[in-house]
Amino acid sequence: MAFGKRKNVQDDQAAQVPEPGDVAESAVDDDPDGPYDVDEFDDPSVVTVGRHDLGSVLIPENDGAELAIEVNQQGVPTMVWMVTPNGRYNITAYAAPKTGNLWREVVTEIAESLRNDSAQVSVEDGPWGREVVGVMTKGPEPVVMRFVGVDGPRWMVRGAAIGTPESAAAIAADVRNALADTVVRRGDTPQPVRAMLNLQLSESLVARLRARAEQMVAEGAEVPVPPPVPEPQPVARRSEQGSAMQQLRTITGG
Repeated sequence: MAFGKRKNVQDDQAAQVPEPGDVAESAVDDDPDGPYDVDEFDDPSVVTVGRHDLGSVLIPENDGAELAIEVNQQGVPTMVWMVTPNGRYNITAYAAPKTGNLWREVVTEIAESLRNDSAQVSVEDGPWGREVVGVMTKGPEPVVMRFVGVDGPRWMVRGAAIGTPESAAAIAADVRNALADTVVRRGDTPQPVRAMLNLQLSESLVARLRARAEQMVAEGAEVPVPPPVPEPQPVARRSEQGSAMQQLRTITGG
């Protein structure tokens, strides 16, 4: 776990990594301090300690996870996944109005889109409020997707987790723990509401990823890439925002 300004969790407790199937979904801090805004830190250098610097978000490092970067044709990062034995998750931030409450709108949109994709949908109470859970049963294996959102000062940060029914509780704990220690770097540039804040890998992170990839190639290991999300069969009605799979890369899903 990275070092937050107001963290009260003991290091030995925060460093525990849940095993698949061993963690109940309620086994998380009911009143987490984070996520944080970068302006909450008196010393800016503290922000990067124990966190991956992705530009708009700084997410806590996880010894049990590998970073997997998605890029577009121009080589610009579009999504960063943390791939763990429990599944995978990502954390992204979006521009929000000063009045906040963007997540309240997004919850409804995610749930509608998941239902349009024939998912079994439930809305559950989490540490920050409502979380959307969708179970996709079409495809080779069932997939459980969980969406967790938090409103901040002129931003909304959202975690998306994907796992199997057996690992759903563990990957839910993974993404919640990550959100609780994430720092959002909104910036002062005006942004349209719901615009995804830019991802930009720090030079030090790029160097570490390059060194790690070279080491894995030398050892004959496979460099991690995000595993594909099974695409459900098309249904007659789609939401205006697109399918749940498409929304993993938008404001309502990632």
